[in-house]
Amino acid sequence: MPTVGEFLGNTIQRTVNEFAGGIQEAAPKLLTGIVFLALAYVSIRVVTRVLRGTLAALYSEEQGLVVDLGVTVVAVFLWFGAALALLNILGMGEIAASLGTAAGFVALGVSYALSNMIADTVAGVYLLRDPDFNPGDEVKSDPVTGVVTAIELRKTRFRDEEGRTVVVANRDVEKKWTQIADGDAESGSDVDPDDTGSNTDVSTPETEGNNTDATDTA
Repeated sequence: MPTVGEFLGNTIQRTVNEFAGGIQEAAPKLLTGIVFLALAYVSIRVVTRVLRGTLAALYSEEQGLVVDLGVTVVAVFLWFGAALALLNILGMGEIAASLGTAAGFVALGVSYALSNMIADTVAGVYLLRDPDFNPGDEVKSDPVTGVVTAIELRKTRFRDEEGRTVVVANRDVEKKWTQIADGDAESGSDVDPDDTGSNTDVSTPETEGNNTDATDTA
């Protein structure tokens, strides 16, 4: 019958051997995972940088929010896919599948809960791309009529006739708006009615009368 010391020694030795064997088995997967993670980091950085440059060329500096939103959304999807691939490389395929399914349900719930925010964002992109809807334009929309002061990703700011700032959701503005043209009723406004006929020569009758008298005298 083994003594207590021998039992503890055998237990420690068996634990160390199992741990070493596990490390030997997991080492290739860990190295592969590290290499994959480094490559994924470099690839995602390159993709997002190229995407940012492409969007920046399509949108002006005032529309930088659209560029940031597009780059952020693409980066999140790429990193999530890289995380699932890493779990598969490490031998955790079942966990990766469960996370993918759970993420799908979460994304569905989030998109339903944020449906109004998504609608505002999409409408904001259309408004930012519209050449007839710019800051400084006087616009008549459903809830307000005033001058556009700022076009943001989710809302638009107006200054009404009383000088107040009115904030309207982009989805409400994009449904129907009308640009008010300036100077439609200003034609002829610089003409002074009192000056009409002011250059008429009033000396003509007197001149004619003088010529007549001269003829009669002769």
